[in-house]
Amino acid sequence: MVLSIIIPVYNEESTIELVLRKLLGMSFPFGVEIIVVDDGSTDRTKELIAAVNRDNVLKVHSSLINLGKGAAVRFGLEYVSGDYVIIQDADLELDPEDIIKLLDPVIAGRVDVVYGSRFKSRGPRAVSVPWYTILANRILAGYTNLLYGSALTDMATSYKLVRTEVVRKLRMRCVGFEFDPEITAKLLRLGHRIIEVPISYEPRTTEQGKKITWWDGFRFMYYLTKYRVQSADSFVRTAGPRGGDGPA
Repeated sequence: MVLSIIIPVYNEESTIELVLRKLLGMSFPFGVEIIVVDDGSTDRTKELIAAVNRDNVLKVHSSLINLGKGAAVRFGLEYVSGDYVIIQDADLELDPEDIIKLLDPVIAGRVDVVYGSRFKSRGPRAVSVPWYTILANRILAGYTNLLYGSALTDMATSYKLVRTEVVRKLRMRCVGFEFDPEITAKLLRLGHRIIEVPISYEPRTTEQGKKITWWDGFRFMYYLTKYRVQSADSFVRTAGPRGGDGPA
């Protein structure tokens, strides 16, 4: 079995090298490939990725312009060869070591989707999470559960582990941060059960480089509503490379 880790990155010179070296130094229970998608960075991100990749231990793809996280993830998905795929943000808000926790349900039995929840349990690192972050995520999770009959505690988590054959069947349209509500909504509408495991979380501030804003929360609710009323048949890819209709 092989795990594919997609890292969408845009202007993360302060953390990208740490993320990559930490992942490369970890011991996984099975094979791993790391796919880095640089989304048009204008700082030293490209140089730092190249420095880590001197021995070609990574799959690196670059965009000439910044398109958005969703576009970068979708591009990375086209190069996945593993059995499962997970998204790793480049900002170190989440600890790469926690990926092992998400693999436990996979090892225990056939599971298609596992989310790492930042709010499922209150660990010692959770005390640093601002109250408004907790409130906003509870609202988003609650709205998701109301619309889709799920029981999620963290819809917007970056750590989404999905069986590759499942995610390849999804017709994704996202460009920016709406990747999170889109993939969650479509997985739930197509009948996939999402298992959550608790993970640690150390949020950063806007001054430290955090790119998502309060406005994205309203956009998330819009997309959750949109995909609830659309036909689930439109969520499935039907033709094209690798059994899908491409990134469009």
